[in-house]
Amino acid sequence: MGTNGSTVLEPLRQGLPPIDPGAVSTSASCALPARYEAVRGARKFTSATLDRWELSERFDDVALVVSELVTNALRHAVPGDAPQEEGQNPPVRLHLMRWSSRLVCAVRDPSQESPEPRGGEEDFAAESGRGLFLIDSFSDSWGWHPLAGTLRGKVVWALFRIGAE
Repeated sequence: MGTNGSTVLEPLRQGLPPIDPGAVSTSASCALPARYEAVRGARKFTSATLDRWELSERFDDVALVVSELVTNALRHAVPGDAPQEEGQNPPVRLHLMRWSSRLVCAVRDPSQESPEPRGGEEDFAAESGRGLFLIDSFSDSWGWHPLAGTLRGKVVWALFRIGAE
C-alpha cells in the first residue's frame, strides 16, 4: 500500500476495534466515477477481489454493503454539478482490506457531513433512505471518520468477521 493509501485509511484504523494496522495482510482499492454506473463497477471490483482472496462465499453480504456505501456516497456526498477535471482525484474511492479474521470495506467521499440514518416508520419501507439500516444489518459493525491532513471528506467503513476468530 502506498503512502497515499496509508494517509486515507489512518482515520479508519483509529476508529476500528483494536486491530494492529501492520496485520493487514492485503488490500485493494479502486477509484469510482461520480455516476451511478459506479455501483456496478464497485460490485465487479469486489467480486474479483474476493475471488482473489478466496472469500467468494461472502460476496452477497459484502457486495450489498459495498453497493449501499457507494450509492450513499454518490447520492449524498458528490454534488451533481461538480466539474470533474482530467487528472483530478476521483471523488469516490472504494478500499477493501483484509486481516486474518476481518474484512473491511471503506468508501471515501468528499463530503464532511456525517451519514445519518433516516428515522420514522414511513421511511423504513421507502426504497431510498434504508442504506445505513442495510449496512448495519449485513455487516458486523460500521462507522465513519473525517479524513485527516490535506484530504477533504470522510471515510465510511463496514467490518465483516471472516474465518476463525
